[in-house]
Amino acid sequence: MAGLIRRSDIDEVRSRTNIADIVGDYVTLKSAGGGSMKGLCPFHEERSPSFHVRPQVGFYHCFGCGEGGDVFTFLMKMDHVSFSEAVERMAGRLGYELRYEDGGQATDHGVRARILAANQAASEFYVAQLSTAEAEPGRRFLGERGFDASAAQRFGIGFAPRGGAVGKHLKTLGFTDEELVTAGILGRGDRGDVYDRFRGRLIWPIRDTTGATLGFGARKLLDDDTGPKYLNTPETAVYHKSQVLYGLDLAKKDIARGKQVVIVEGYTDVMACHLAGVTTAVATCGTSFGVDHIKMIRRVMGDVANADVHGTGEVIFTFDPDAAGQNAASKAFAEEQRFAAQTFVAVAPDGLDPCDLRLTRGEDAVRNLVKTRKPMFEFMIRRVLDTHNLETNEGRVAALREAAPVLAGIRDGALGIGYRRSTAGWLGVDIAEVERAVTAVGRVAQQQQQPEVQERPAGPNLTQLATDPLTRLERDAVMAILQHPADVGADLIARFGEVRFGDESLAVVRDAIVTSAGSIDGNWLPTVAAEVPEHYAMLVQQLAIAPIPQRDELMASYCIGVVTALIDRDLLRQKKELLGALQRLDKQAQAEKYGELQRELVRIEADRRSVRSE
Repeated sequence: MAGLIRRSDIDEVRSRTNIADIVGDYVTLKSAGGGSMKGLCPFHEERSPSFHVRPQVGFYHCFGCGEGGDVFTFLMKMDHVSFSEAVERMAGRLGYELRYEDGGQATDHGVRARILAANQAASEFYVAQLSTAEAEPGRRFLGERGFDASAAQRFGIGFAPRGGAVGKHLKTLGFTDEELVTAGILGRGDRGDVYDRFRGRLIWPIRDTTGATLGFGARKLLDDDTGPKYLNTPETAVYHKSQVLYGLDLAKKDIARGKQVVIVEGYTDVMACHLAGVTTAVATCGTSFGVDHIKMIRRVMGDVANADVHGTGEVIFTFDPDAAGQNAASKAFAEEQRFAAQTFVAVAPDGLDPCDLRLTRGEDAVRNLVKTRKPMFEFMIRRVLDTHNLETNEGRVAALREAAPVLAGIRDGALGIGYRRSTAGWLGVDIAEVERAVTAVGRVAQQQQQPEVQERPAGPNLTQLATDPLTRLERDAVMAILQHPADVGADLIARFGEVRFGDESLAVVRDAIVTSAGSIDGNWLPTVAAEVPEHYAMLVQQLAIAPIPQRDELMASYCIGVVTALIDRDLLRQKKELLGALQRLDKQAQAEKYGELQRELVRIEADRRSVRSE
């Protein structure tokens, strides 16, 4: 096993990696000005973006939950890899050859790395097998659903033969039985023997937003297969069914660009939608749509809270009309409030799913399905009303009671008024009755609502700094040096180190800056962060990420100006103190001391002129 990666190589990989490119595989980022980018935090649920990334300094920080760090920290937390694995992954992406303290080579035996490598090799094997004679039932299945060879290639569809073929093949590539069982490609019997988990089945690769294959979905083809209709990879170190969406790797760019996502129920539905031009379709993998799926979609879509919810995005659900589909609709609606976007439901005529709709009525029908979607509130209200006998007083009262919470949950005020009016018409009651029912629900909800308490991270925090002019100047100068040290320059930073700070937390960061001045052209921020006490590291990250309100072309002059202003402010303080001391001295009795202070006063004035001229 390889030893420690050389520190110089770690620094080199970090400096060559654009952190925005890596974070962008997980979060949709937008410019926040001043070289900063922001998006919805992947580490906690939020409605307004507080997650900032600064490509120039290689750091990210969330001002909501306090998570922050560099590109390696991000990968470790997002993908649950070790530090060495994160460095090795980025080095591989760059084509950079790492060196180790003991002269060893890079290890590829990390659990996650081996699973991903095994999945990729298995995926390639399955694709190659689709053209064999044994795979004829799979090709026939696809053809009967309107998918040709190019469609299979586009979605990476393959075939798993019988007879332990994939296990044998992968073992020739150096994978062990234990690794393949851990990846979920092989299963282990009661007697300890191993077998191919997928046999005689059509295979869909399930990928993350970076395109890495996390697992597989397998469809039964043969009558003598006694397994379930669909069989998925079991939970592994990389595959968690509640945290993956099939097709997201293909759809993410269009989801972010168009602010729309279409949630369908199966792999073939995703294929049908994409082939019909609805390229924002994704599907869950063997589980119901849940909170983790919502978090993924909101990050990719950039689904932020907005005072005007119109135009913030569209989330469109397609449900089968059967009991399972209706149950899925109820579960989706229960989580609807987690979206800032508008939510809709699309139900095809005759209850056809997108795959069957494309097959029987053409691709225009699939596109029209999305265009004619109905707001989820209308769908749910009508569904509630349909379960009651509206011809009786008892039925109308029961229907109104059940519909009132749905109406009370409509965030858009004007839309809520419209739906209350529509509901009154559907029920055949006065709108005042509907208003009273909705108001009653609102009162109960308000009484039950608990104030949200957010834990503050330990240690100094940027938001806790005082807002007086001097503290703001100290903060801005520290931010300028942390984010643009080369623009400020070593000489000005040295003078900055002599400034007396009023804020103790910022003074600690100042000291770390001065002691790290030799790393301006190298591993700057990690060096500064390593110099401060551990509980100050978050403050360093926050100051390094916080946007500077200045245009890029004026940034250098701004940074020099704010640091100069702080130094000048401190020299003015020293001048004031010297003048006070001179006034307290007896010029005749303390002539020597008086002259000394006079010379010091002249030096300070010279320093002020020098600083102002820079």
